Amino acid sequence: MALGYSSFTSTRLTSLPFPSEKAIKTWKNRLYLSTASFKLLCVQASATNSPPKARFVARRKESISVRQLKRPLIEYMSLPASQYSVLDAERIERIDDNTFRCYVYRFKFFNFEVCPVLLVRVEEQPNGCCIKLLSCKLEGSPIVVAQNDKFDASMVNQISCDTNQSDSLLQELTSDAVIEVSIDVPFAFIPIPLGMIESTGTQVLEQILGLMLPRFMAQLVKDYQAWASGDTSRQPLGTGEI
Repeated sequence: MALGYSSFTSTRLTSLPFPSEKAIKTWKNRLYLSTASFKLLCVQASATNSPPKARFVARRKESISVRQLKRPLIEYMSLPASQYSVLDAERIERIDDNTFRCYVYRFKFFNFEVCPVLLVRVEEQPNGCCIKLLSCKLEGSPIVVAQNDKFDASMVNQISCDTNQSDSLLQELTSDAVIEVSIDVPFAFIPIPLGMIESTGTQVLEQILGLMLPRFMAQLVKDYQAWASGDTSRQPLGTGEI
């Protein structure tokens, strides 16, 4: 007798045992657990492979005594941002009335060159102003530039004069700045202990504030003196040098 394809298929299928409903449920549960376990392993692997984060925080408060001239310091400090001098045309660029781009000095971090470019906004206040960081872009060594989408930074610089001494010949001008940076540790830095990276980064920020704030305050005083003497040109006095 010839065995046709249809008869063979029918005979083989009917001879196979069909799984019970209990067995199907057991397989479904096993499949669900396997899928859930796989997803959990993927999440754990992702968390394990994500780079550690380093956090740098620095704060500095700088005060200077200013001898008042014919036009009082509080009047100068109350000027709208649109009348601010950029102080140093080599380092500061005006974007609009309240927004400025600042080129920070180049410095070394573990032998890599870093040059931050800050975009800041000035908020006017009765006895001064508050400078806040809007964004920061890193320039310098290739490994530094590659970190531009891997860090967050914030900065606030509160500049004020003491209104309680408005009638005094000497006024106190104060700058109170805080910088905080959070960054994914680059692969090349992974062997270095996180504590060492954070302490070094904090020291660098402190050195930057230690250089910039006194210079900024000195430029501010010179600009006040020019303004109080009747100079309305608002020409920058800085030359870009430290």
